[in-house]
Amino acid sequence: MAVSARINVTVMMVMVALAISLYWDSASASSVGEFVDKTINSHTIVIFSKTYCPYCRRAKAVFKELNQVPHVVELDERDDGSKIQDILVNIVGKRTVPQVFINGKHLGGSDDTVEAYESGLLAKLLGIETEDHHDDL
Repeated sequence: MAVSARINVTVMMVMVALAISLYWDSASASSVGEFVDKTINSHTIVIFSKTYCPYCRRAKAVFKELNQVPHVVELDERDDGSKIQDILVNIVGKRTVPQVFINGKHLGGSDDTVEAYESGLLAKLLGIETEDHHDDL
């Protein structure tokens, strides 16, 4: 009887630990999701990036060229970087970086950002004039 009781207590403790773990992961994912949402909606330009990524550097260079300072979240420098990428998958359908947002809307990755820059769309979205932009022509 004592062995059975110990097994039941052990099983119960494992179940409680599992429940706490699941709750913690859920609460953590919720707070990460809130962080991502707040970040995207609180800044004009947001780039989810990794410091070593050449595509991320390319996207950041576009904004430097426009004399704009993006809010950059370097995922490889954060403990929750992988969780942020999981949230981004739900938002944009991709885990890749960079992921660029302008005025709360997803622009895309590096190629999309460069394309928007070259076409003049990026300056338009940001409401800025560029040297190559000629309204009087």
